[in-house]
Amino acid sequence: MSFAQTVPAALAARDSSLPFKLAIAFVLAALADWLFYGHAIGMSVVIFAIALASAAGIANFADMDKRRLSLACFALTAGLVPAIEEANALSLTFAVLALGYALFRTTNAAPDSPGQFALAFRDLFVIGPLRFLRDAAGMVSLPRIASGLTVWFIPLVLGGFFIVLFATANPIIESWIRELSPHNTASHVSFERILFWIAAISLVWPFVHVWWRAKSEVVASSAEPAVDDQATASEVFELLGAAAILRSLILFNLVFAVQTALDLIYLWGNAELPAGITYASYAHRGAYALILTALLAGGFVLAAMRPGGPAGDAKVIRPLVYLFVGQNILLVASSILRLDLYVQIYLLTYWRIAAFIWMLLVALGLVLIVARIALERPNSWLIRANLIVLTSVIYAGSLTNFAAIIGDYNVAHSREAGGKGVTIDVGYLLLLGPQALPAIDKALRLRAPDSCLADRRDRIADEQAKRMASWRAWDFRSWRLQRYMNVPQDRSTAGS
Repeated sequence: MSFAQTVPAALAARDSSLPFKLAIAFVLAALADWLFYGHAIGMSVVIFAIALASAAGIANFADMDKRRLSLACFALTAGLVPAIEEANALSLTFAVLALGYALFRTTNAAPDSPGQFALAFRDLFVIGPLRFLRDAAGMVSLPRIASGLTVWFIPLVLGGFFIVLFATANPIIESWIRELSPHNTASHVSFERILFWIAAISLVWPFVHVWWRAKSEVVASSAEPAVDDQATASEVFELLGAAAILRSLILFNLVFAVQTALDLIYLWGNAELPAGITYASYAHRGAYALILTALLAGGFVLAAMRPGGPAGDAKVIRPLVYLFVGQNILLVASSILRLDLYVQIYLLTYWRIAAFIWMLLVALGLVLIVARIALERPNSWLIRANLIVLTSVIYAGSLTNFAAIIGDYNVAHSREAGGKGVTIDVGYLLLLGPQALPAIDKALRLRAPDSCLADRRDRIADEQAKRMASWRAWDFRSWRLQRYMNVPQDRSTAGS
């Protein structure tokens, strides 16, 4: 008897309330839909966290350690206080960690230690959301269906997320999905909403139907002492086995091929767009969504092609991986082109330069992933290579005068200078500081006489001169700027 039949059957025999737990999970998903779908987050996070904790307590009341309940409630309350103050990334992190800790304290008999917490959080937040389809199929004692759902879980769910991200980044794909959605105004069903429900049920299921790896091993051994197929056990829980990886790569390559073809035709080829879609909306939209897509794809490739994994020696999988990574590199290149077209109109800022650098790092990271797979190096080699690249980029950035680059680019490509960009943002130029003084002088020559701008420019120059008067404040970049300032500047303006 395989582990697929042993553990779910043993758990079902011990816990006959799985249909009740399934109903609770759907109620929580409906609550999540009402609180979050299409709405900004705030107090809704606290309400949902309390509802999730209460539902977990009701569903697992018989297995809870009542002696630890008070401490768990205190930890949950403390974790929700930051979310009550403000809902942001940090407060949401505390809320999630508090929920996980409270569940661990009340339902896991393992001793409190950093290692046990790490294992428990892995079971809860990494493995747990992937268990829903398998557990649902196990309730009707259909191990083959459970195995089939496991094989298709990653391809369908992650493929769905890729489609949503592409729809966010590409108005053509978005228009196709809208045509597939029902046009009945009374219907609220959409592709995005279905994905939301799947994600919501998968995320709440580990809290409703608690499963810790140590406990499941005890149940399996008591149900069948002669179980010796640990390899089968790992295969059942292995959602990234060779079969799942192959299906994922075929599906992902087909989905990415659509985006790649559209970018080659419309973004790189400047072909005429369909009616109702402007070239600006196509080119300037979704650069960051495409980068997120590439990051998710890179994570999938690392997980799929891990050293010693089931896909390492598969001859069919490796070419598909190379094709998939190649499409992602082209995707990053398209994102860089989109951002470049956007900057040509709305000019440079520090954040846009940071975005360029980030996209370049993502592209180099994808290339290094291919190198690791081709050279059959361990993940430690990949980490070292990425650290070397990151350190080199940061070092080069420390030698780069970004303020001068931004100032010169914005003035040279502004509308006043005959470029395609918007008018010069004088306020932003002044915020760049003394290193933007050459650009400010160019702006003064291009604009109509502006005594206020000239006065603010002179104040910045005076502050820089006072700073350089002390040898303690000397640096090579400021010295080069001071040499420029010592040369009389022509301030004749376009309006003179």
